[in-house]
Amino acid sequence: MRIVILVMGIAFMFSGAQSGADKHPTSQVPEAVETTPMVLEKNEGEPRVRRPREIPLPATDILLKIDRKNGGSKHLVLFTELLPVGKTVPKHQHHGQDEIVMIQTSSVHAWLGNIESDVHAGGIIFIPADTWVSFKNTGNEGVSLVSIFSDIGFDEYLRCTSVQAGNPAAKMTTEEWKQCQHNGHVDFEGAAQPAVSK
Repeated sequence: MRIVILVMGIAFMFSGAQSGADKHPTSQVPEAVETTPMVLEKNEGEPRVRRPREIPLPATDILLKIDRKNGGSKHLVLFTELLPVGKTVPKHQHHGQDEIVMIQTSSVHAWLGNIESDVHAGGIIFIPADTWVSFKNTGNEGVSLVSIFSDIGFDEYLRCTSVQAGNPAAKMTTEEWKQCQHNGHVDFEGAAQPAVSK
């Protein structure tokens, strides 16, 4: 009986410590729904279009599949996108979330911390939190990417910098983009962060 109570107490403490609501602001993300099992086909999910900005976009369309709104996950974010030939994902780092990028088609040249490498279809890039990363499509076709985050947070950035497909995507100001980075726990190289109160 004592073991059961101890295990239940540890599970309760762990769930409280891992609660995304305690660690991340939710000003842009709709309140989490009940966690729901999901089976999604390749083209299923929430299609979104990135808002234009002064710094070039790596790709315009994203498919947000799992987050607080889609599936009600309290711990994971997963989205897919197609990186066109020659396009580069700008150098950036995520705070508080590890990321795995799965390269499904073509190939990229990746800069990850102090590692530089070519990654081909079927390869993955593991990006620990607070590690600078950038990669460029060096193949002759679009790179189909799957990005998986170990915790919520970046979903807020994705929603802040995009609109649902079919809606007008107004150009973002530099200040709006900086605020989205802050809200989504991500920094892009050369983009100064806004002064915000905590």
